[in-house]
This record gives sequence, C-alpha cells and structure tokens, in this order.
Amino acid sequence: MLKLKNVSKYYYKDGVVAAGFTKVNLELHIGEFVVITGESGSGKSTLLNVLSGLDTYEDGEMYINGEETSHYTEDNFLEYRRKYVSNIFQNFNLVNSYTVYENIELALLMNGKNKKEIKKYVDSLIDKVGLKKYRNTVTSKLSGGQKQRVAIARALANDTPIIVADEPTGSLDSKSSSEILKLLHDISKDKLVIVVTHNKKEIEEYATRLIRMHDGKILENKVLTKINLDDKLEAKEVKNITSFSKLRLGIRNTFNLPVKFVLMFVIFMLITITLISNYSAFQMAENEESVTSYSEYFYNSSDKRIIITKNDRSLFSEKDYEKIKKLDNVDLLVKEDLINDYGLYLNNDNIYMGGKINIDTLSNVDVGRLPENDNEIVIKGSKDSWYISELQSDILNSKFSIENMPKYTKNVKIVGIVYGDNSYEYEYDFYLSDNILKDIVSSLNEEYSNITYKINNNILSIKNGYYLDIVVSDKVNEGEVYLKDTMNGFCKDYNCQNENLEISINSIYYEEQIKLKVSNIYNINNTKKLLGLDYNEIYDSVFINQKDYNKLFNKGNYQSSIFVKEIKDLDNTIEELNNLGFETLALRNAKHDSAEMVMQILKIFKLVVTVVLIITLFFISYFIIRIIYKSRNSYYTTLRTLGSTKKVCINILMKELVCHATIAYSVFLLLIYLINKDIIYFEYFKELSKYIGISEYIIVYLILILLSILISMRYGRKIFKDSIIKTYGSVL
Repeated sequence: MLKLKNVSKYYYKDGVVAAGFTKVNLELHIGEFVVITGESGSGKSTLLNVLSGLDTYEDGEMYINGEETSHYTEDNFLEYRRKYVSNIFQNFNLVNSYTVYENIELALLMNGKNKKEIKKYVDSLIDKVGLKKYRNTVTSKLSGGQKQRVAIARALANDTPIIVADEPTGSLDSKSSSEILKLLHDISKDKLVIVVTHNKKEIEEYATRLIRMHDGKILENKVLTKINLDDKLEAKEVKNITSFSKLRLGIRNTFNLPVKFVLMFVIFMLITITLISNYSAFQMAENEESVTSYSEYFYNSSDKRIIITKNDRSLFSEKDYEKIKKLDNVDLLVKEDLINDYGLYLNNDNIYMGGKINIDTLSNVDVGRLPENDNEIVIKGSKDSWYISELQSDILNSKFSIENMPKYTKNVKIVGIVYGDNSYEYEYDFYLSDNILKDIVSSLNEEYSNITYKINNNILSIKNGYYLDIVVSDKVNEGEVYLKDTMNGFCKDYNCQNENLEISINSIYYEEQIKLKVSNIYNINNTKKLLGLDYNEIYDSVFINQKDYNKLFNKGNYQSSIFVKEIKDLDNTIEELNNLGFETLALRNAKHDSAEMVMQILKIFKLVVTVVLIITLFFISYFIIRIIYKSRNSYYTTLRTLGSTKKVCINILMKELVCHATIAYSVFLLLIYLINKDIIYFEYFKELSKYIGISEYIIVYLILILLSILISMRYGRKIFKDSIIKTYGSVL
C-alpha cells in the first residue's frame, strides 16, 4: 500500500514560497488504475513526482507498506524507485540515439542483468507493445505513439509493482492515445498504475479510481470500480549493474552520436598534441643544455654512447658482438673502446691539431683523396676552421707526428679533408688506418695497467720508485729481453746476463705474467750494434719482442661501446643489453654538468609548467565537454529514473571518455608511426617525436586517462546536484 497523510510540497525560489500541493491524504493499492486530473498548475504532476520518489516533500508523511519515508535521503528514494516504481513520461524520456531494443535493454542492464539472459525477454516485450518490425530502429525515427510504446515496454521491463505515467497521451493523436491507454489498462491488473492527465474523458472508461485536483488540493477522490485490493507492495529483487554492462554502455555511447564523437576526438587529439609538445619542448631544452656537459674520465661523452662489459668481466667474442649488432637501436659498435676516450694530437713545426678518433668508414672526401697507405690519414672539421679554410694547402700532404704517443715514432700524412659540423671550430675527427689504431690501443692498455718487474727477487715498480719503459724491438727474440746496464745492480756479481725477468701486469679486467730470459745487457758501447739506437737517448727501458708484448697488452677486448640511433630509446637498449648478460654505463649518466643549477631549475620548471598545464587543460576541456554533453544530461537523468546511482553514472561516463581518449591517442600514435616511416610528411610531428620516448608516451596516455576520470567525477557531481525533476526539466 502507498499512503499519504497530510503531505505537502513547497517550492522555494528567490525568497518566495509556492505550494505544489497541501495536506493531501491518499491510499493507493495494487490492482488499481488511478487517474489524477485537473487543470494546469493544479498540482497533479507534482503529486505524481512525490508518489514516484522523483521529488521530495516537506510536510506530513508518506508510507510505503506502512514504513515512514520522511527521513529518506536521496539514496533511500533511489532504492525506492529501483524496487517499486517505473516511470512513463509525457516527453518519453528515451535515449533517442539508441534503438528500440537498446532502450528497453537499458532498464534491465541497470538492474544487473547480463546481455545473454535478457535478449528473449526484451524481444517478448517489443512484441507485446507491437513494435517487432521496429526492433532495430533508432528511437528518434519513431512516431510519438511508437515512442510511448517503447517507454511502456521499458517500464514493463523494470517489472515494478507501481507504474506512474505523466500525461502519457498528451502529445499523441486520438488513435495512438486510445491504444496507449488500453495497453496501460491491460497491465494494471497486478500492478498499481497511476496516470496523470488533463483529459478525463479519454481515460475515464479504464479508471478504477478518479482523483481530481485544484489549486494543490484534492477536490474529489472517487472509486469508479471496486476491486479486490492488495495492501502489500511486493518489492522487486534488484542487483547492481555488472562491470561488463557498464563497459558496453560506455563503448556504445562513444559511437552512437557521430557529431559528438568527432568533437570529442578533436578535443582529446588537441590535448594529446599539447601534452606531447610540452614534453618535447622541455626534452629539447634539456638536450641542448646537456651539450655543455662533460665527463672527467671520458673524452667522448656523447649522450648516445653506452659502455659495455660482460657480467663476468671476460673477453668479448664475435658471438657477443653479433648479438649486440642485432639490437634495433644500435647505430655503431666500437670494439676497441679505449680509443673513444683518447684525444689525439698532431704536430709539425707550424700546426698543432687536436681531436678524437673516428672509426666510421669513409667512402669519399671533400678535399684530397682517401688513404692508400697505413701512415695516411683523413681529418674532419668545420669548413670555417682557420686551419681548413686558410691553411688547407699547408695541411694536405704534410707529415705530422703524434704528439701524445711517444712510442709511435712514425709520422702520419694528411691526404684528405671532410667537412663536418663539429661542435667546436678547432676540434677535429681523425680517420686512421687499422695498424695505427692497433698501436694506439696496445699503448693505452699499457698506460692503464700497473706493471711490476721482478729480477733476482727484487721487485721494481712505480710504487717503490722505479719506472721502466717497455719498448718493442724486432732485434729481440721471443722469450728474451734486453736490459740496460744500470740494472746490473739488482743482480749477483752486478751482472744480469742470463737471469730471468718476470713482467706482471694488473688491469681492471685481467692479470698477466710472463717470464723472459735476459739475453743481452745494452750499454754505451754496444747499444748501436744491438738495437740500432743511441744509448744516450734511451731511458731505463726493457726491450722485448712484439709477440711477448702482445701477450701482455693485446689480449682482446674487455670493454666496448655502442652508439644508439635514438636517445629516446636508450633506456630500452640498456635493458636489452642487460638481458643479454652485459653490464652497461650510459655516458649521459656519467657527466659533470657545467650548468647543473640551470638543469635543476629547468626540471623544476618543467614539473611546475606540466602541472599547471594539466590543471588548465582540465578546466578548458571540462568546460568544452560540458557544453558538448549538455544534450546528454537527459541520458544520465534517464539512468537516474531507472535506478542508477551517482557512482554508476560516473563510471559509465568515465568509460566513455576513456574510450574517446584512447581512440584519439591511438590515432595520434599511428600518425607518428607513419610520419617516422616517411609514409606521411609532417615536419612538426616528426620533430616532436625525436625527443619523446616510450615512457613519455605512457605518461601522456596516463594523463589523458586522469583527465577523463576527473572530468567524469566533476560532471557526475553536477548532474546529481539537483533532483531528477529539476535536472530533467532543465534539459527539456
């Protein structure tokens, strides 16, 4: 039973109080077909809204099965509507972009039914209201009478004990009106049907009770047909909408209105481009700032460089190098890594040039020719360099000594010049032959090793004040060594002839030791004959064979470097190398920044700007989306009349916005891919992508999702701020 006792409804606006109706007393039962009539403004629709729980009341008490409702909150009335009431509106309150089937299905989805179990039931309801041929027709294309039939079928789908209809025939012709009223009468046998109408004549034949209102009061409450009244309203069993149904509705709403879809696509695409541009601009600034960075230990401190060693500190094999070369982002592999950090200096009487060794393969030169002999080299430098622009003829075919490699006594000759974009005008790249490179690498291995000599139980090393220089000579046989006569003091009888000299080396990667027989002692009298050198020009040196020298210093590569194609993918490349069993050091992480404070300020500024940008984008996008979705207020109001909670509405909207964001972002990523593959030409986007890595792309997508969630929550709160009647009235 539904009972009102002295119930009043008031409206407050601009300090003025107006009565919707006052002191209404009423009892309604299952099986009744109740008709409420009266002129416009009499309070009949207001009474219907209070009875259905769409609106609240101020005075008196409304009872549901004897339970008081004056203490009910919005959530309590929501439960009341879900369990007891289905609404049929004069303006239908259907989702015009949905089909007939989807509108009826919506009521069942909101009550926890799944797609599979409701199909037959929905089809039977469509059949019952005579719309079988219109099952898949979009509701906006139906006539008024057909739309009202859909509304009735949706009310039946809810299967509640109470059905309320506000002017259900108000906008229909007489034939359609008669059909709708008969349909309502047919379903009233086991339900309480309450109909509000201004046309008493067309409905009087179906009514079991007639209520006439005037000026907010009931003037007449007349029973026309006596029926066996059932005092108990049986609440229907309700469930919460499933997660899958919310996802289905979110995806359906994404595509059901083409104009809205295009507008939302444009909005999220613009947000994406704005965020990517922001990240790219800061990455570019950081990259340019990093040019001022330097490393205390590494001459070649390119951000693209990664130093590699094996986890077990063993030698690299060709198989190791093959694995490394197969990585997509590897642009250049330098096996003999030490040459990357060797600054080479050339000198003759007039010119002094410095720079780094370049191991790239040359196919041509801008001036001169390619090398033909081992001692011939090519230099690369800025065309504006003084040496290249003004002294080009003096450089070409001139011989230079390698200033910082005293053991390399041969001269080299510059035979070609390549114009480059070197960062500094007087810094050059040198292209050397394999033999010169080999000599440099072995010299560097020697330089970076601790060397200890042992003869006659005497240990000689730099630590205890002795420095001996190892010199390679083809005059010395393998397994032998020539010592200077000054070392005789360490041997018995001041003679080291036929003694054994142990040479031990220790580097960061390996230890090695060889034992050599002292076959000759060179002195001022025999040095020329033994070695072909002037005794007075030789420091304390030990002369050994090339093969013995190789055993000590040419054992292979324990350290190599790669240079990546794209810095943005450097972290992924490091991860791939680690998975292959290599230890790595990225040079960009091993620098001292000459503008460290500037970089820190830049990073803080980047964070602040990004946060401000996200907040700004939120409010701008929310404002625009709210305008676009203004026409969608009726959709979410419809969900509320079907028993949807604020949380469910927000969740469905959230999934819709996330779907919009994902589609726009996916198209953007596809566009970037096509541009980078040169299938589409768009220089701006190509430039953007240079400084954006996978992590930045993921962050931008997460920001899009965050914006979608925040907009959904804010918009959902706005919809639920007012009652259903007020919200619904604002969109009509």
